[in-house]
Amino acid sequence: MHNFFHRTWTGGQWRSYAIRLMLCCTAGAITASMALASENGASVYPAGVETVMPGMAPAPGRTLFLEFNNYYMANGLANSKGQNEMPGFHLRVAAFAPKIVHNWGVHLLGGTLFSSAALPFLYQSLNAPFGAQAKTGFANPDLQLGAIAYAKGDLHWWYGFDLYTPGFPFNKNDLINIGQHNFAYTPEAAFTYLPKHGRLEISSKYQYIINGADSATNYRSGREFVWEYDGMVKVTRKLAIGGNGFFYRQMTNDVQNGVIVRDGNRGRDFAFGPEVKYHIGKCALIAKYEKDMLVENRPIGNAFWLQFGMPLGHGHE
Repeated sequence: MHNFFHRTWTGGQWRSYAIRLMLCCTAGAITASMALASENGASVYPAGVETVMPGMAPAPGRTLFLEFNNYYMANGLANSKGQNEMPGFHLRVAAFAPKIVHNWGVHLLGGTLFSSAALPFLYQSLNAPFGAQAKTGFANPDLQLGAIAYAKGDLHWWYGFDLYTPGFPFNKNDLINIGQHNFAYTPEAAFTYLPKHGRLEISSKYQYIINGADSATNYRSGREFVWEYDGMVKVTRKLAIGGNGFFYRQMTNDVQNGVIVRDGNRGRDFAFGPEVKYHIGKCALIAKYEKDMLVENRPIGNAFWLQFGMPLGHGHE
């Protein structure tokens, strides 16, 4: 499917943080980041969401409904050396996100055209030595304007791009804000390999996020690379277990008013954890856990996800 949730917060001068979300073509997640790594340490995209069968798209003419729930908790904030530099830092994020994915049945470049739309709703709470605040609201809308899906034997893959629009009400003077206050577009690709008649799954998704400037702060977050992955095996006809995670790396420096912010504010995160998928008829339930490791310029925490996917309508060839 597409994306789910995860976490992110932080902000130049420790003043604000934000959160980003998108979904996936089979499951998802959310992210909240911290006072380093992109503006306020946040991103428009929640790394770790597209781990379960991200290379799969609905059949031609079909629509897929996805719903993602996430709880993220972080009690540490890593600096550029990977050290927790803020005792007493506590970030909590609860997220809910519906998503619709539709295959238009239009044949293009040897594949079929599909698109999607998602809108996350979040609760964020921050309690730290520099202040405390809580907010509820909608984060960055995610529009997958176009992607082309392919399938050959056990291999499924696609490529396309997403557009993220600014989050809803934003105040640069607040300690926290829901969503990033900038546009971003994302070239992306994913694959899912299902050998042994689908008893095994090996999947990955790759993105390169190109951020626009925040018009309220004249801050441009650096470009971000995200690799999400999973491997699963069916233990019964309905039940599959495995591991999932992501690698996040900010590739270029943050810049504000034409000047590099601190040492560039580049973030890094590697996460891994178990996941379980259970089918009830044509519906899929997914439970996931991811633990942050090797973190730089981001919060250090744990994410718990519960995802749901259900096909709608009737396809056509």
